[in-house]
Amino acid sequence: MRKTWDFHGGIHPEENKHQSTQFPIVDAPLPNKVILPLQQHIGAPAEPVVLVGEKVKTGQLIAKADGFISANIHASISGTVVAIEDHAIPHASGMTDECIIIESDGQDEWVELEPLADWESASVDQLLNKIASAGIVGMGGAGFPTAVKARTRERHSIDTLVINAAECEPYITSDDMAMRTYPEQVITGAKILCQLVDPSSCLIGIEDNKPEAIKALQDAAKGTHIEVVVIPTKYPSGGEKQLIQILTGREVPSGGLPADIGVVCQNVGTTIAIYKAITQGEPLISRITTLTGNAFNRRQNFTVRLGTPINELLELGDFDQKAASRLLMGGPMMGFSLQGDELPVVKTTNCLLAPTHDEFPDPELENPCIRCGMCEQACPAELLPQQLHWFAKAQEFEKAQLFNLFDCIECGACAFVCPSHIPLVQYYRYAKAEIRREDEEAKKAERAKIRFEQRQARLEREEAEKAAKRKARMAASAKPKTAPAATAASATSSAPALDEAEQKKLKIQRAAAAVALKKADKALAEGKEANADNLAELEQAQQQAQQKLNDIDSKLGTAKPTASSAAAPANSLVSEEREKALKQAKIAAAASKAAIKKAEKALATAQEAGDDAEIKAKEADLATAKANADKAADKLKALQSAPAPSATATAPTTDNSA
Repeated sequence: MRKTWDFHGGIHPEENKHQSTQFPIVDAPLPNKVILPLQQHIGAPAEPVVLVGEKVKTGQLIAKADGFISANIHASISGTVVAIEDHAIPHASGMTDECIIIESDGQDEWVELEPLADWESASVDQLLNKIASAGIVGMGGAGFPTAVKARTRERHSIDTLVINAAECEPYITSDDMAMRTYPEQVITGAKILCQLVDPSSCLIGIEDNKPEAIKALQDAAKGTHIEVVVIPTKYPSGGEKQLIQILTGREVPSGGLPADIGVVCQNVGTTIAIYKAITQGEPLISRITTLTGNAFNRRQNFTVRLGTPINELLELGDFDQKAASRLLMGGPMMGFSLQGDELPVVKTTNCLLAPTHDEFPDPELENPCIRCGMCEQACPAELLPQQLHWFAKAQEFEKAQLFNLFDCIECGACAFVCPSHIPLVQYYRYAKAEIRREDEEAKKAERAKIRFEQRQARLEREEAEKAAKRKARMAASAKPKTAPAATAASATSSAPALDEAEQKKLKIQRAAAAVALKKADKALAEGKEANADNLAELEQAQQQAQQKLNDIDSKLGTAKPTASSAAAPANSLVSEEREKALKQAKIAAAASKAAIKKAEKALATAQEAGDDAEIKAKEADLATAKANADKAADKLKALQSAPAPSATATAPTTDNSA
């Protein structure tokens, strides 16, 4: 017998699996219509390849994978495409997404299927292409495209293939009944995966509470290299990382993948879908779904066409709405409540659970955490759930990430044992969603910054080129007249000067720098007037443009002009610098006034909320803003009252500190 290991934590909730295993799997009736979301998988949504009004057949491709991580969508019935529009989809948030809606013609006319003859002699690419074209994804809940996952041996050395047959979630029996009914398909699907991954061992991990399925798999696996490993029943042993640890003793590193430790894991339902795609040419257009819970009078497993509206399954299961406390997709631990019955069955729908009030009473009120530590003892990922809860509640998302928030598998074991009835998983999901949103906003801002900088560089380059052409034309027309004067000046001047080519180059650069500074000044003024959020970036851009202009002016100043022409340029430069200083002082004064208004508004908001600490902070902000405004006003007044400098005066240095 193969040695097995254990994982940290875990719980033993009531299983309630016997309710739906009393009868064999049957085919659900063809639906009147199907609603097929274009994103039933992790990755990019599929791209429609059919039009409204088009006739389609069962198994026909209606949406093509758009990208490397994506999956095809096929028609699950024959009929007419009546709409391609947003529709409510199964999701905890109740969101909508683009769907293809097909109205059935009642004929169930299939496209011609093309099985892969002699798959054992087929190449890896042929098998992968067939799996990808069938639109197969992980059917245990995650929905990751199977063909992409099977390519891991291109980047990793894989020695173990794990088939996840644990099905540890209470109430759900779709995999259990599939293994009892189709054990040969499971084994053949595992063989195909072995041909793709080329592991040294293939292990089917199954909990010991499924004796019929265990015997069926062991009989089907005789004479093969596939080993059926029976493991103790404990939730969540069906988690990918937990099952790998049980079977191999290896731990997937934080933030890592099973492939990093030489393991690939696939679900039982996925192996059956692979078998059908390779040996029968059938794309993924149906799946086995459990209807269970005492609000169903008919509790059983059905083979359901994808896209079937849930209300048709409720009717099939003789659903008693008055008796039901809620309607869940998935199990009681990791499932989510549905917002309506017009939602469709998708590739990852393994269960519809309709418990009564006796089974699932209304949740008790949340109480403060008593720091008992029971959640930490139950966590299979060896996290600190109470710390993550506090960080999520305080919106300290960076700290939550430092405590490995994204290693949480949302199994619900912590909430199950919590004596304070804190919905811990909901806090973790909220924190993860906020972190993802912030990351996406940061990426968008970075992309916008890059586009802006590239545009500015292009405009500066074009402006410099135009200025260079103008200078060249002016130099060409003035050269005959100025040649004698230049000769006389060079004869009478003993001071070293920049050569003509260097001066020309610096003047072109100065023209471009002056244009850039003018635009930066304008953008800063507009930003301060509108009280924009990116004032710091605008000020930094203006300061950089000013510094660049100053540097070029400094270089030009090292060339000593002749005595006859020195006074006028010096006077012009001094006046120009004084005007710039005055302009910036006015901008700073306007910005300080806007800052006062903003601080006053924030203080009023804090006073309405009645938060004393916040009020003190906002009062301090207002005092700082007023002090800055006084400084800016004094500086502006000093510049306005200062006398204009003479031609021989030194140009004032622009102070950007305001």
